[in-house]
Amino acid sequence: MQTNAQHHLEIGGVDTLDLAQTYGTPLYVYDVALIRQRIQAFKKVFEDRGLDYHISYASKAFSVLAMYRLLKEAGIGADVVSGGEIYTAQQAGFEMSQTSFNGNNKSRAELVQAVEAGVGHIILDNFHEIDLLEEVLTAADTKMKVLLRLAPGISAHTHEYDMTGQIDSKFGFDIQSGQAEAALTKVLAAKHLVYQGIHAHIGSQIFETVGFEKAADALIKMAVLFKTKFDVTTEVINVGGGFGVRYSTADTPLAPQTYVEDIVDEISRQVKANDLTMPAIWIEPGRSIVAEAGTTLYTIGSRKDIPDVRSYLAVDGGMGDNIRPALYQAKYEAALCNDPEAQPTQTVSIAGKYCESGDMLIWNQPLPQTKPGDVLATFVTGAYGYAMANNYNRNPRPAVVFVENGQSQLVVQRESFADLIHLDK
Repeated sequence: MQTNAQHHLEIGGVDTLDLAQTYGTPLYVYDVALIRQRIQAFKKVFEDRGLDYHISYASKAFSVLAMYRLLKEAGIGADVVSGGEIYTAQQAGFEMSQTSFNGNNKSRAELVQAVEAGVGHIILDNFHEIDLLEEVLTAADTKMKVLLRLAPGISAHTHEYDMTGQIDSKFGFDIQSGQAEAALTKVLAAKHLVYQGIHAHIGSQIFETVGFEKAADALIKMAVLFKTKFDVTTEVINVGGGFGVRYSTADTPLAPQTYVEDIVDEISRQVKANDLTMPAIWIEPGRSIVAEAGTTLYTIGSRKDIPDVRSYLAVDGGMGDNIRPALYQAKYEAALCNDPEAQPTQTVSIAGKYCESGDMLIWNQPLPQTKPGDVLATFVTGAYGYAMANNYNRNPRPAVVFVENGQSQLVVQRESFADLIHLDK
């Protein structure tokens, strides 16, 4: 947390009170320099080891035109999970050969769109999709590089909604039941599918490396099996993402690059032990690139004091711009922008403005004295804030601003009331 000479909260060299005054609130603010630093730290892990690699930013965390332009400038790829993300990346001028298309229920229209857009790889998730993609490619008379998404049976220590690598999951081909082998057989029999490798994503917001290492071991074992049983070389091992970040002081994540260091070193050991050719290693960081770079600014409004029970402080946003507390019971921390380092004199719970009793952003937040009109910052909102924003109660979605080197840039305009009805008939 940075403050300026006026003791105001500062992001990217810009006073947050000035940002609130200029762009209004609620407002998403992104520290571009921090995003660049996170990307570079991931790249350094691979480059220091001289490995073939690909960083595929998980677009679902935060995807707007400006973000894809930043990714292109940084020289990394993107993982997309919908036709909308494909379209946004295209419109941003992103190099589509550097994208991979993920998801458990890609439609025929989306697969056609991906092929026509020149998406680099499609990560196959189920048997239906193998058949569907082969039909699309046959009609287009072209081929597509594919990876198989596997469910390695690894249970990550995370929220149950974020656990995606265990056996009982909607994602991927199960290894233990033989689905993974059956999927490879089907891919090899298809004329237009080009097998490249295997993929796993064991969950999100993970604080330990053990699960990632076990998943890497499971993928290497499958690469060995595919080589011995099918005489097929696995050129890509994609270990997904899920690297944890610090939302509150109670969280204890590792440095983002530490997860990758341990994964890469484990893969290298297993490759050597099994006498394999070193594959390209892919990762799909999303939250770990943008979460801590994002801050949301709110204006404080009403207050409700219930003697001997609780004090509620309401802000001009809530579950429409950050649904994670309501959906995942996610924890956040906040500070007053006019003096974020001031000693707290009260404990309040930060309530949203939406007509839901569950619209609570933060419970029991220590703060100095506040008044209506003060600007409040909630931290680590760069991932799954704007991405999951909605128009509940017919509220417009907030604007998004990038800040860097003392300059601010509006990258997403605030919605208007007219925007709310422009599709209505």
